[in-house]
Amino acid sequence: MEFLPPNLSILSAFVLILVAFIGSVISAGVGIGGGITFLTVLASIVPAPAIIPIHGVVQLGSNVSRATVQRKHINWHITVYFVLGSIAGVIIGGSLALQLPENMLKLLLALYILYSIWGPIKLGLSNLSPAVLSIAGLFSAFITMFLGATGPFVISILAPCIPDRKSLFGTHAVCMVIQHSLKILVFGLLGFSFGPWLPLLAIMIAAGYFGTLLGSRLTELASESLFRKILKIILTILAINLLLSGSGVYS
Repeated sequence: MEFLPPNLSILSAFVLILVAFIGSVISAGVGIGGGITFLTVLASIVPAPAIIPIHGVVQLGSNVSRATVQRKHINWHITVYFVLGSIAGVIIGGSLALQLPENMLKLLLALYILYSIWGPIKLGLSNLSPAVLSIAGLFSAFITMFLGATGPFVISILAPCIPDRKSLFGTHAVCMVIQHSLKILVFGLLGFSFGPWLPLLAIMIAAGYFGTLLGSRLTELASESLFRKILKIILTILAINLLLSGSGVYS
């Protein structure tokens, strides 16, 4: 088996490994941002058909690491309903996602995140039903089939109803583990060949694990109030980036 997939240089592979590490540090340290960071770099290096499947595998590894580190803090009540919706969302997304305008969904996702942070009426789910959590899981799983990094949307849903950041990180991580696992399964069934990528994927996942360990240590350096402010700023930046992308500014 070749160490690198076809047409990928050693330098490009090194960059992907480094960014997988950095992305995991970011996600473990502040909860989000690592997936989009990795997706942005990945999109500039690998062929278009490989972007979402490869991103899914690396993010699966990163989130497994985070869920393992924070396993004692996972809110399983929220997770169960979110996962039930995610299963339905991936099934629907696998058959319908490509029929919908990607830019429109980027815009909707960005507007939701911005409103959930700055809107006069908060959309937190702390007092809402399990059905709403399931719908959130369905929608996020649906759009992850072609947008890839939906972590900001998921954490914007979970943050209002999980006051402790360790519980938030752990619950968010395990929700993303399920979504990425389902997405990988669907892409495999649709015919994507992961074989040529396996050696590099193993190294990127290992790099992500060590990044998670470092990022988890960083969470101890900031107070809960400071963390919430940082999360708000990062979510806003990522939402604006999605808004610009959906508006065609980058095209």
